[in-house]
Amino acid sequence: MVEYGRPPPYGGEYYYEEKRKGGNVCIRCICCCYCVLFLLIIILASIAFYFYMYYKPKMPIYDFQSLDVKDFGYQPDFSVNADLIITMKADNPNTAIGFIYGEASSVNVTYSDSTICTGKLPAFHQGQNNITIFQIELTGKSTFGSGLYEALQDNEKNGKIPLKVMVKVPVQIVLGDFKLKQFNVFANVTLTVHDLKPGKKPEIENSKPTFDVKF
Repeated sequence: MVEYGRPPPYGGEYYYEEKRKGGNVCIRCICCCYCVLFLLIIILASIAFYFYMYYKPKMPIYDFQSLDVKDFGYQPDFSVNADLIITMKADNPNTAIGFIYGEASSVNVTYSDSTICTGKLPAFHQGQNNITIFQIELTGKSTFGSGLYEALQDNEKNGKIPLKVMVKVPVQIVLGDFKLKQFNVFANVTLTVHDLKPGKKPEIENSKPTFDVKF
């Protein structure tokens, strides 16, 4: 007598065996993928550790040296003429890493978010374990509103002129003879200048610069 609604025992057992076999194959594939991924992570970590131990990378140190005022004058039309020279020191303490500073740099000096003068860094290749001192000339003629114009004059009379220096410079890292991809470094520093009379070296208070990198 045949009972309807139930599959034959052999068919049910055959289907069960096929399903279990397929599941085992999927699990083996997943395990293999994880093993390969884990091995790849170990290899990359080992390479990174080797390069770190071999090159021992250190951040370059940038130090503000001085500010020379060639020209700074107030005009009757509420404009300001400025010609400033900033002297900087770049210290590369790395014994196996160099830096290339590219052409497309820019330096802006602002007062209350209004540009006073602009310039650019010199392009140069800084070798390993090297200290380079360079100058940046900043020139400009800016027209302010009467309120900002008077505020700048008042700040100078009080001996505290807050200026912000914003720098953008393209940089390449050099490992031996191999040059890595170029990236942009952005730096901001706030200066409090006590005097901007031409021909004098003004006393300056500067804050710690902030840096940002964009690839």
